[in-house]
Amino acid sequence: MNKNIAVIKGDGIGPEIVDEAIKVLDAISQKYNHTFSYDYILMGGCSIDVCGTPLSDEAIEIAKKSDAVLLGSIGGDTTTSPWYKLEPSLRPEAGLLKMRKSLNLFANLRPAYLYNELKGACPLKEEITEGGFDMMIVRELTGGLYFGDRETKEIDGQMVAHDNLVYSENEIKRIAKRGFDIAMKRNKKVTSVDKANVLDSSRLWRKVVNEVSQDYPEVTLEHMLVDNCAMQLVKDPKQFDVILTENMFGDILSDEASMVTGSIGMLSSASLREDKLGMYEPSHGSAPDIAGKNVANPIATILSAAMMLRYSFDMDKEADNIEKAIEKVLEKGYRTIDIMSKGKEEVSCSRMGDLIVENL
Repeated sequence: MNKNIAVIKGDGIGPEIVDEAIKVLDAISQKYNHTFSYDYILMGGCSIDVCGTPLSDEAIEIAKKSDAVLLGSIGGDTTTSPWYKLEPSLRPEAGLLKMRKSLNLFANLRPAYLYNELKGACPLKEEITEGGFDMMIVRELTGGLYFGDRETKEIDGQMVAHDNLVYSENEIKRIAKRGFDIAMKRNKKVTSVDKANVLDSSRLWRKVVNEVSQDYPEVTLEHMLVDNCAMQLVKDPKQFDVILTENMFGDILSDEASMVTGSIGMLSSASLREDKLGMYEPSHGSAPDIAGKNVANPIATILSAAMMLRYSFDMDKEADNIEKAIEKVLEKGYRTIDIMSKGKEEVSCSRMGDLIVENL
């Protein structure tokens, strides 16, 4: 199978971690007789330096013609980098938002998986995390408060601000279908999170999710208020399979879930549109303080590449191979500095990539 991948190395540790993901993808292509070709494009601070903009129209067109986009990280030190002296629309992160909008990436997938070998890094009590947990947060990415009308103005001598939370039936339906489709590949349970006891938008959310669920009789659906979900994530994370929710709730809950795993350096993510195209990136940032030192953890980016194989290319077997190889490397005691613990062997970013390839 031939696939064309637009690759954005980005800023900070981005080039280092993407190189290791490419190393793993090349090994997978040889093992399973695929052909992956790469078009390298700029986004973020590096694009500002070269093109004067965080994302050029040419880069967008290349991404649109690809089968998937693999991203490392963007941005720099917000206190010292000259990029952050520019107006917000010209800063590195504006390129990411523009790419999401240009590709119509409406569904954000954030897995939270606790490796048994890393359970000591989890901040929760051992009896809560015994046996690990494995959940997927499916977050609507292009609607809600973040994209509604907003205004700040003076009324009767004081400043007043408002943000509108708006969702249509079709917006809810398409993210719900994506959530149920993913549940069908997992443990066939969806927890839909809303605030239906207060918000009209949540009441519509719940109504549409119930309607979509009728097309998935094998999937168990439960509804949970967002404040209860935040509590349950630290009380009993093992109860969750797929968490389906709107933009702002998903933003908050996915960050909470990432910290429950103990290391954001292990967490992948995907942003998908209605067809197979998606953008895949680690959940962590650009870590400019360690850039170029070959100490970054590439596992989140490699896992993001595995998600790309699974969700954009329907290569489940190949994705499983990568995930199991990572587990083997951790079982053997190899660690990058961010997940290092007593009695384990510390390895560099590039060495971790080599070890994963060796265990495919």
